[in-house]
Amino acid sequence: MTQDKTERHVVFASTILLILFTGLALLVVSIVQASPGPDSAASVATFRTKCAMCHGPDGSGSEVGKSMNVPDLRSPAVQKLPDAQLAQIISDGKGGMPSFKNSLSADQVQFLVAHVRSLRGKK
Repeated sequence: MTQDKTERHVVFASTILLILFTGLALLVVSIVQASPGPDSAASVATFRTKCAMCHGPDGSGSEVGKSMNVPDLRSPAVQKLPDAQLAQIISDGKGGMPSFKNSLSADQVQFLVAHVRSLRGKK
């Protein structure tokens, strides 16, 4: 009788652990799906407010940006730069480009890098 009770406790504990693991897995999946991706409206809005004035909405350069010789973000020269270097340029600025490290989070910078990558084939 004691062995039967022990088996029931093991089955019960295993069931509880399985339910907890499944719930945790579903929670993680829902958090990952809710996280904004590189093409999210938030990253596009950030690009529009912080970058498009000079780089243009498609990355080709606005009239203001072209007068300041900003690079076409779709160009091979920009696209071949490593992600870390693009992130550093966004954070620290370069030439006439201001630094955004005090106004953008690290995640926002990474989303902007991904957004610049998404402009690659849009010439």
